[in-house]
Amino acid sequence: MTRKKTTKKQRRKRLSPKTDNQSDYIRAISENHITFCHGPAGSGKTAIAVGLACEYLLDQKIEKIIVTRPVVESGGGLGYLPGTMEEKIQPYLVPIMEEMRSYLPRNILESDSIELCPLEYMRGRNFHNSFMILDEAQNATLEQIKMFITRIGWESKAVINGDPEQTDLGESTGLDECLDRLEGLHGIGISELTDEDIIRNDIIAKILRRLQ
Repeated sequence: MTRKKTTKKQRRKRLSPKTDNQSDYIRAISENHITFCHGPAGSGKTAIAVGLACEYLLDQKIEKIIVTRPVVESGGGLGYLPGTMEEKIQPYLVPIMEEMRSYLPRNILESDSIELCPLEYMRGRNFHNSFMILDEAQNATLEQIKMFITRIGWESKAVINGDPEQTDLGESTGLDECLDRLEGLHGIGISELTDEDIIRNDIIAKILRRLQ
């Protein structure tokens, strides 16, 4: 007697806000063309943006997810790193890709529906029917954020998130400028997450409170 093999269907993660601020963040993204989110590490800035982008893609509300971030750690710039453009930026986007793997099947992850695009290489492009994410925006200049925003096309959304307290650029950043000057503008959402929204190990919130 031959035993019939059964295949276990992989269970996909569903986006579920853990705090009121995270719920407000999701609402801001849903109701606006462009959303800025600032808050400490572990508060859900990236996780919420990625989770919602994946749900939009699975629900066919968009055709593509665009992910980028400024690369400041390389010193000499991306041109000095070995490999193709995507291989150069891949190490900087590992946390986002790991989050996406819990939402999306492999065939989508490996398709043209996901694009990793270095911020430095976005000039001159336009993204229609897309969900654009600029991660670690505290390390982007105002000119870089303006360039990113102007890439947004028809039927698209953009999320720009970061922690101004962890910038490598100095006292004033492009993210700070945008948070100050774009508040109240129709079509722009601004969300703030705090250490109360940290959903990783509880010790992170305790450490951040003590070090303030």
